[in-house]
Amino acid sequence: MLGDALAYLFDADNWSGPAGIGTFAIQQLLLTITALAAAMLLGLPLALWAGHRHRYGFLAINVSNVGRAVPVFAVLLVLSLGPVGSETFGPYGRAGLATLISLVLFALPPLITNAHVGITEVDRDIVEASRGMGMSEGKVFSSVELPLAMPVIMTGVRLALVQVWATATIAALVAGPGLGRIITRGFANQSTSVVVAGALLVAIGALVLEGLMVLAERYADPMRRARSARGNGPTTVRPDELLPDAVV
Repeated sequence: MLGDALAYLFDADNWSGPAGIGTFAIQQLLLTITALAAAMLLGLPLALWAGHRHRYGFLAINVSNVGRAVPVFAVLLVLSLGPVGSETFGPYGRAGLATLISLVLFALPPLITNAHVGITEVDRDIVEASRGMGMSEGKVFSSVELPLAMPVIMTGVRLALVQVWATATIAALVAGPGLGRIITRGFANQSTSVVVAGALLVAIGALVLEGLMVLAERYADPMRRARSARGNGPTTVRPDELLPDAVV
């Protein structure tokens, strides 16, 4: 079975054409990136502001929890049957808009939760020390809180990215775009090897995206950068080393 699935994947003919693997993979990647970007634009500013002001934390977390409880397939089904419809939406394919909206809603909870928690968990001593230096609230947020919260925020982005990539597969159940079309094609043709091939593509894509985001998280960690700057010296990092040069 696995051998047949690999043979299907390595057959160049299966990658070409409007119904080929390449087209579906591009659609899924476009869906994932667009949905994640839209969710970040919608969710991160409010979550970061609430975290900085130490207000509305209860509301932010509970809105996220409600979002987690709503089945994304139910949202997709309702949207595809409603005014949004199942028409072709540019490069995203059939039911592309309905799929995008569903994925954006699905991506919001981890982004909002991690952004809010990341900001609120920043060491208050460092924040107060920055204010004591005469820094404005905007400077405290952009130069102190945001860099220190970035690893937690990036973890939320990673979770949202991988979840959206994997969940985009269900768009095929309403004849939508993405790699799920390969899986539904396999079921329709009673071809287990094609189903396995589609599942392998989704899994490999998720692993690649996960790996890339792990690298991005490491780069965004100021503690790691501070330790690297110290070379082979002690591993203990002073709080002032986490601040930009202009602040120290």
